Amino acid sequence: MPYSHAPQPTAPEPPAGPVDIRLVVTDMDGTLLDDDKRTPEGLWETLARLRRRGVLFSPASGRQYATLAAEFAEVADGMVFIAENGTYVVRDGRELSSDPLQPGVVARIVDAVRGLAAGGVDLGAVVCGKRSAYVERADEAFRAEVDKYYVRCEVVEDLTAVDDDVIKVALFDFGHAEETTAPGLAPFTDTHQVVVSGEHWVDVMNRTANKGAALRRLQRELGITPAQTMVFGDYLNDLEMLDAADWSFAMANAHPEVVRRARHLAPSNNDNGVLRTIARVLDL
Repeated sequence: MPYSHAPQPTAPEPPAGPVDIRLVVTDMDGTLLDDDKRTPEGLWETLARLRRRGVLFSPASGRQYATLAAEFAEVADGMVFIAENGTYVVRDGRELSSDPLQPGVVARIVDAVRGLAAGGVDLGAVVCGKRSAYVERADEAFRAEVDKYYVRCEVVEDLTAVDDDVIKVALFDFGHAEETTAPGLAPFTDTHQVVVSGEHWVDVMNRTANKGAALRRLQRELGITPAQTMVFGDYLNDLEMLDAADWSFAMANAHPEVVRRARHLAPSNNDNGVLRTIARVLDL
């Protein structure tokens, strides 16, 4: 998701290719997609060229697997989807890895969200299971935001009673999540990850779960090194993923911490930065 106060570019641009890249991993919102959530022009042609080159392309997103699979349905064969911020990784319909939360923890998070709402914070929780996402809040404004990222979503009476393997709890804050919702979840930070994944989103996951951990497991399984990996990201939930690749790129619109952490800088998501960088470095 785009950062509203983009920093001045500081990371160096990489030299032009070709180089030995075997895996390209990109965040979606604020990175591959433009601010209107549109896929960039030339995406499908680029994916075809990467496939012919023997390069695996992998979306890595806070979005659910079903949403990513639908977005890439025509080219999904063989593609690895790093979904739900790394808590659920799937290839050709087969789970490669997952990191579910304990049911008692889910109930505690939901109770904390209810407490924040009772205190005046305008937010709602999305309990993210392997089969579906689940919400209690069903008003049109909240569902409009949730439906952007969760194509499978059920309204339930009680989120603490969801019968699914829950891999993440995502919270949408109509204000500024980093200033309101995230501090309200401080009691969970000693035992779990509380990650600000966008201006309005906070995710709570197991401490062992993040995009970087999922990527490192995938690299080991495929025999691909960090030197052969190219990664793109824009927000705080992308930091560990950037650390797992020698060819790490922050988007020009990225959060300042992401720019500091990445080795290189790519043009913004609204300037087709991912595809332009891939073409330049890999000489496509």
